[in-house]
Amino acid sequence: MMEMLYILQTVLLPIFIMIILGFILQKKFTLDLKTLAKLNIYVFVPGFIFVKFYKTDFELKLLLYIVMFFIIYIIVLYIIVKILTYFGAKDKGETTTLTNSVLFFNSGNYGVPVNDLVFKGDPLAMSVQVIVLSLQNILTFSYGIFSIQAVQIGKLKALLGYFKMPVLYALILALVLNYANIPIPKFIWTPANYVADGMIAIALILLGGQIANIQFSFRWSSSYVYIVMRLVVGPIIALLIIKLMGIEGVIAQTLFIASAMPTSVNSSVIAQEYDNHPELAAELVFLSTLMSAVTVVVVIYMSRILF
Repeated sequence: MMEMLYILQTVLLPIFIMIILGFILQKKFTLDLKTLAKLNIYVFVPGFIFVKFYKTDFELKLLLYIVMFFIIYIIVLYIIVKILTYFGAKDKGETTTLTNSVLFFNSGNYGVPVNDLVFKGDPLAMSVQVIVLSLQNILTFSYGIFSIQAVQIGKLKALLGYFKMPVLYALILALVLNYANIPIPKFIWTPANYVADGMIAIALILLGGQIANIQFSFRWSSSYVYIVMRLVVGPIIALLIIKLMGIEGVIAQTLFIASAMPTSVNSSVIAQEYDNHPELAAELVFLSTLMSAVTVVVVIYMSRILF
């Protein structure tokens, strides 16, 4: 119990303080969240990914292992969620919102800071987290946004929109420079680190601001079962896959913890933008983030015992 309280104090509490700060700032000053989001997407996240991938030495085999884990993990989750929604007799719009709440987890604004604090900046652990984050971004676009935008603006434009995102190119550039062992001049490396160091603070403040804009009704719903799916069942499935694949050590711990993250704010953003049960999506994001203060602590503690 003492160790879990220590994890809560040293890992989760600093993160929630930053989220609360963003919440208060949004309520008091009405921040321009769109500008913050653009800064995060186009500057801080690409800079962060570039620095972390360039500094880490890992084999291509590791990347393939993580991709394989992620694909299996998402497929299993998807099947279970589809079974739940089938027996729950939900309409198609609600089914999409509920499915997104389980498949889209907060690997960036929440997962990266947790990883940074748990592993104390370990470059290998952070690289694994960044790979998961990148795969989550691809999933969000392909399954979430692409499926909706394809109907409205066409599949080609929706696909081209993804290739305008700098995250993909930051990842590729970092991998190429890393494997080719090409040195980066100090006048470039220094500002790159400045950008990377600012990513976590901006991400958490943005998350707090986004939560502040969510409208809640707080009436009990059987849909909250999907929060349990995201926070409890998700890590259990990840644990089974990790064991079956024979993944060990820091990589196993990182993947296990990453699987326990709450529902991504993106699922609420998508639902609000396309008017697809936005109130339900907002409540699932907020409540899963709140409840993760307990579940993520347990998962971090279990990761130290199991691996």
